[in-house]
Amino acid sequence: MSARLSAPSPPRWQLLLSLLLLGAAPGPRRSAAFYLPGLAPVNFCEEEKKSDECKAEIELFVNRLDSVESVLPYEYTAFDFCQASEGKRPSENLGQVLFGERIEPSPYKFTFNKEETCKLVCTKTYHTEKAEDKQKLEFLKKSMLLNYQHHWIVDNMPVTWCYDVEDGQRFCNPGFPIGCYITDKGHAKDACVINSEFHERDTFYIFNHVDIKIHYHVVETGSMGARLVAAKLEPKSFKHTHIDKPDCSGPPMDISNKASGEIRIAYTYSVSFQEDKNIRWASRWDYILESMPHTHIQWFSIMNSLVIVLFLSGMVAMIMLRTLHKDIARYNQMDSTEDAQEEFGWKLVHGDIFRPPRKGMLLSVFLGSGTQILIMTFVTLFFACLGFLSPANRGALMTCAVVLWVLLGTPAGCVAARFYKSFGGEKWKTNVLLTSFLCPGIVFADFFIMNLILWGEGSSAAIPFGTLVAILALWFCISVPLTFIGAYFGFKKNAIEHPVRTNQIPRQIPEQSFYTKPLPGIIMGGILPFGCIFIQLFFILNSIWSHQMYYMFGFLFLVFIILVITCSEATILLCYFHLCAEDYHWQWRSFLTSGFTAVYFLIYAIHYFFSKLQITGTASTILYFGYTMIMVLIFFLFTGTIGFFACFWFVTKIYSVVKVD
Repeated sequence: MSARLSAPSPPRWQLLLSLLLLGAAPGPRRSAAFYLPGLAPVNFCEEEKKSDECKAEIELFVNRLDSVESVLPYEYTAFDFCQASEGKRPSENLGQVLFGERIEPSPYKFTFNKEETCKLVCTKTYHTEKAEDKQKLEFLKKSMLLNYQHHWIVDNMPVTWCYDVEDGQRFCNPGFPIGCYITDKGHAKDACVINSEFHERDTFYIFNHVDIKIHYHVVETGSMGARLVAAKLEPKSFKHTHIDKPDCSGPPMDISNKASGEIRIAYTYSVSFQEDKNIRWASRWDYILESMPHTHIQWFSIMNSLVIVLFLSGMVAMIMLRTLHKDIARYNQMDSTEDAQEEFGWKLVHGDIFRPPRKGMLLSVFLGSGTQILIMTFVTLFFACLGFLSPANRGALMTCAVVLWVLLGTPAGCVAARFYKSFGGEKWKTNVLLTSFLCPGIVFADFFIMNLILWGEGSSAAIPFGTLVAILALWFCISVPLTFIGAYFGFKKNAIEHPVRTNQIPRQIPEQSFYTKPLPGIIMGGILPFGCIFIQLFFILNSIWSHQMYYMFGFLFLVFIILVITCSEATILLCYFHLCAEDYHWQWRSFLTSGFTAVYFLIYAIHYFFSKLQITGTASTILYFGYTMIMVLIFFLFTGTIGFFACFWFVTKIYSVVKVD
């Protein structure tokens, strides 16, 4: 409920660039001829005009309930709310299952343009002396205490609760709370601030009534009926005077913490319809997205990142063009043997620069997995920019990422095999097995432990056993064979040819100053890439843990490109300094220099946990850090691989243009 800053209207070029960057993500803006699967508009009309092309009944679906104070989401059926007597449950894709989304039919059914006032859905009765009823009531109270939120869906759109925040801004939340709590000291928690009648101490107030307003837009042709463009609600609390014939009057529905005897809660709703000529179906998500954290912060983030990139590019360009050019020209002019005796700088280590690194097996496996993640991220973000993975297409982002990762086993196996062969390795079977199982195995083991905790807590985020088997089948039956195929071609090819020969006897590395020692360089190398992404990281973590929608994939794609450039340039810069100091162990250092960005990511995630989240409970804390470790490992492999490839290209380039006796 924080205030949103009001920004001055941006110039026209910035608006155009914003539209390009946001990449059609807010809603599926498509021509009449082409719609993405499951995202085609549905037409509605009155009961007497309904046909195959025009529906009269509007179904309301319920999704899992979640809270910013707990990582554990729960299915709607885990609570004692009104249940649908019948109805077809929509099928969920892999991404939705992995994110714990469980969409189910609800008992709330409307007919288009037919208004209802205070209609009874069901009545729930609790006898506090009965153990089962008491347990249900306690679970409801605990959920209100932790501010669990309903997520309802009408026509594939979230039903939003819009309210005013500071600075005259209006915030539209795609969820609304079950209820709220007044502490024993009279302090109103969460949503209890909206009503002055919520004042009884140590009491829960449940939102047992909703006023739903559905906005629609009549299709221009007229004969096709109308399309829904918004569904908004206002949660209210009524202790209905006559529960069997509710009239939505009387005091709010309170449940005292010390209440005993019989407690009856009647759930009701009112629905009204309003024609809206200004909102088109294609732009119906805009009002939700406009109330999200605004894009001017993103502009600041992009500008900040671009300044870092320009600074780094300038440094790298200066080294490349001036220093290196001078070095190469000077080295190539040395003809006499006396001059050759006085070799200095990076040319001195030409006989050792391509000496295989220690633990070459592990490095090649990391490079294979990193390449897989790098290509997966690029393709996923590219599709997201085109609008294929918009918020309307639920779970598409995760599904796309998982499928791509599975299919990209071949480049992983090929890269790992090529580099392992160039490092002089001969245990090719071990290499291909480690590429297939080491990094994915660590991620799966962490994921499985988190899943056991979720199972134990009865959360909807727990992956069903069938889905776990399906994920294992994707891994073992598709990803592993593809990795083997990639490795086969990688080993079959000739080893990577280096521009200079490696001496038989390794050269002694002189005493290094503090700045050219490996550790300070690695620690310094991760700061700049992290500086480019940390603002964007805040929005991503918000979307994961604070359940806010993330839709700025255009910005994210730009940040991804900036991150790749920054990692490459920072690594090349530090690599050059180390080579000038006659330290030729560049392979692991280049991987760890940009890979260290992941350590800063971890530190930021810890800071975010303590400063921004109100997560309580041991299970939630373990889950937060368990999932964070998966993200950190993926990020480490991803950034480390970028650094290694940049440095490998740089080293190959400079030693190929210098004359060596």
